[in-house]
Amino acid sequence: MIKLNGLHLLLSYQCTFECEHCFAWGSPWQTGTMTLATIRRILAQASEAGTVEWIYFEGGEPFLYYQTMLAGINLAFEQDFKVGVVTNSYWATSLEDALLWLTPLAGKIQDLTISSDLFHFSEKVSKQSKYVTEAAKQLDIPLGIICIEQPDIDALSSLGQIPSDSSSIMFRGRAAEKLAPKVPHYPAEQFTSCPHENLSDPGRVHVDPFGNLHICQGISLGNILAEDLDTICDLFDPETNPIISHLLDGGPYKLSKTNGDFVPGEYADACHLCFETRKFLRNQYSDILTPNQMYGVVTD
Repeated sequence: MIKLNGLHLLLSYQCTFECEHCFAWGSPWQTGTMTLATIRRILAQASEAGTVEWIYFEGGEPFLYYQTMLAGINLAFEQDFKVGVVTNSYWATSLEDALLWLTPLAGKIQDLTISSDLFHFSEKVSKQSKYVTEAAKQLDIPLGIICIEQPDIDALSSLGQIPSDSSSIMFRGRAAEKLAPKVPHYPAEQFTSCPHENLSDPGRVHVDPFGNLHICQGISLGNILAEDLDTICDLFDPETNPIISHLLDGGPYKLSKTNGDFVPGEYADACHLCFETRKFLRNQYSDILTPNQMYGVVTD
């Protein structure tokens, strides 16, 4: 049984960028977008749960579906949730434009988090981030900046998905394919814990457009469109979950040993081993290791 204080809504898997470090394989060609009806349903269940304080809108890139995002923000605000938005700020092409996009959000969101790094733009501190920073200051919107360092630069690891400072890459999702070959690898035997997620009591989870409740990207606790949030949280038992139980007991290395056909070698980090193991186990645990989008499979 878990009690959640935050739901992060992946409004869409689609994105303006196709960043090499992306957990969710966001790209212009990715599929899966949340409808307003689904947002209403999620917010109703979050209200009924009684423990959820924060609702985040992210992606992919949520500003691609601006009117749906704005309607969702208004609904969450009206229901007394604290609201956050995570964006790559592609839309902030000038200060005037940044103000145009952000003014309807003023007074309704308690956190605006933007990405500014060399994965998104040609400069670490992009002109878009500068425009958003000034616009947020004028509109009194609290602002944070995500900066993911390049593979060859040392940076702090972070717990969860919104770091407070420059952070290192987690080699899962597209990063496992695109960036892991660029860094040193280490024996699988040393990855005996999950360094980034609290798998027994996560606090916050992600909800994707299909209703999957992700404790970590690509590990679903259940589907919020098939059964209500309270039921999923009440029935969750990390000690019996066939994926999470192994991660808690011995990390990605323990999970990799659950199937004798998978032979672990050397990996960039714990996320890399975990992600490659989960890809191997997907046919066996298709209801948990889902959806295709989180594993780089583009579907119609």
